[in-house]
Amino acid sequence: MTENYTALYDQHKKAGASFTDFGGWQMPLKYESELAEHHAVRNAAGLFDLSHMGEVWVTGPDAAAFLDYALAGKLSAIAVGKAKYSLICDADGGIIDDLISYRRGEEKYLVVPNAGNASKVAAALAERAANFDVAVEDVSSEISLIAVQGPNAEAILLQLVPAEQHSLVTELKYYAAVEVGIAVSGAIQTLLLARTGYTGEDGFEIYVPNDDAPGLWESLLEAGEGHNLIPAGLAARDSLRLEAGMPLYGNELSRRVNAYSAGLGPVVSLAKESDFVGKQALADLKAAGVGSTIGQKLVGLKGTGRRAARGHYPVLKDGTLIGEVTSGQPSPTLGYPVAMAYVDVEHSEVGTVLDVDLRGKPERFEVVALPFYKRQK
Repeated sequence: MTENYTALYDQHKKAGASFTDFGGWQMPLKYESELAEHHAVRNAAGLFDLSHMGEVWVTGPDAAAFLDYALAGKLSAIAVGKAKYSLICDADGGIIDDLISYRRGEEKYLVVPNAGNASKVAAALAERAANFDVAVEDVSSEISLIAVQGPNAEAILLQLVPAEQHSLVTELKYYAAVEVGIAVSGAIQTLLLARTGYTGEDGFEIYVPNDDAPGLWESLLEAGEGHNLIPAGLAARDSLRLEAGMPLYGNELSRRVNAYSAGLGPVVSLAKESDFVGKQALADLKAAGVGSTIGQKLVGLKGTGRRAARGHYPVLKDGTLIGEVTSGQPSPTLGYPVAMAYVDVEHSEVGTVLDVDLRGKPERFEVVALPFYKRQK
């Protein structure tokens, strides 16, 4: 049993959740049915505890320039109130983590790393800050993160936001954040609200102090009663993000993987004026054609039968090993098996027919474009 528990652990226990270790945290895997939770997010709304994620404040006169150096993207280019998906890389171009950074002021950013990487990212940022006028503060242990995802998410949230602030919610764009008043146990609190989901659906994330997280969770459940909101665990979150073609650190991303093989080349800003950690290695990888003409590439696979591929299953072409599955399962929304896999680039074209070795039995899969699922806007 791990020692890390979110501030919502008691709420999950009362709701009958089964738990799993994730990134060193005891997290709800499911409550009753992961399938019902998945469909709720696609058709109504699901409530997620994401408090295992990290939160690191970067502040000071050099904040923008520092993050341009520390991360692979150009963080100085984003406007206050907006967010950017980026990578923090090793000197050799390997991915330490993928993360989202919110610009909360001219000299103030909130960097959100993944659960198991939070302390590593905070340490790497602190180390890289040596020559910059910035402060790096890891507040991960103080902040909870609650997400409402699904087509009814906005309607649910508006029930807890004062009428005069409704436009802050309805006009909030994707990959943006705003401070807004939200009713927590009947009292309005100003909290950071973001719109950067990981399920393929519309939705919101709310950053809240740990002490207030249980009250916010209960307030959201109450507000969602007429909108078919149910709590959802990591099992549904994984099937949702897979359908949406979103990589998971530890599956599709790792220090052994680079941005170009992972299909994340557009996230890397080689053109920015400043140097950044891993820039030369990434430039060399791009120039060599890694992920385009040589090496391996992350692809989507659609099963032509009913049997699903799973992580680490071998991918074959005419009986020859050409790659490995990173994530795979039956798609609840689409009704057929889907997977992501790294395969040799010469076999990565959409329409290519491959086999996945399902415990000694080959099963036919076809390379398809990602994402598998895209919501109707």
